[in-house]
Amino acid sequence: MFSIRQASAADLDILTDIEAASFPPEEKATRESFEKRLAVFPDCFLILCDGERPIGLIDGMVTDQRTISDDMFDDAGLHNPRGQWQSVFGFCVVPDMRGKGCAPALMKAFIEKARQEGRRGLILTCKEPLIHYYEQFGYVNRGVSKSVHGGAVWYDMELEFSRSED
Repeated sequence: MFSIRQASAADLDILTDIEAASFPPEEKATRESFEKRLAVFPDCFLILCDGERPIGLIDGMVTDQRTISDDMFDDAGLHNPRGQWQSVFGFCVVPDMRGKGCAPALMKAFIEKARQEGRRGLILTCKEPLIHYYEQFGYVNRGVSKSVHGGAVWYDMELEFSRSED
């Protein structure tokens, strides 16, 4: 049975392990990075659990920027709790639990959280093969990102809530 909960500082090793199992070394967030983020915006982390086992995570700071810039990954102080956009830095499920509906449940919960907090929408970057995946949640491809995080080519994706949802 899946459940979703907010992360806390006590989850530092859990977050680090899930991220390490899901991203190449040059793209994954480090333990130190998670530690800094959790100190500043712990409310912007969700953990997906299968029973008691943590199997997925989603996190990102809140900003007034409409796209993610590389400095955001390293400087947790750029978080603006009253910002318009909820960013998504990390979104992953451990390999043995993929394809079981875990990731969509986690993304939908993060979208709903941002909506309830009165955000304008969500932003993320992804690689080209994942553009269609994020479009199913309502994200729109805004083109090649200025981000060069991990040496990859990224695309800016944006999900803007409609005025009728405000």
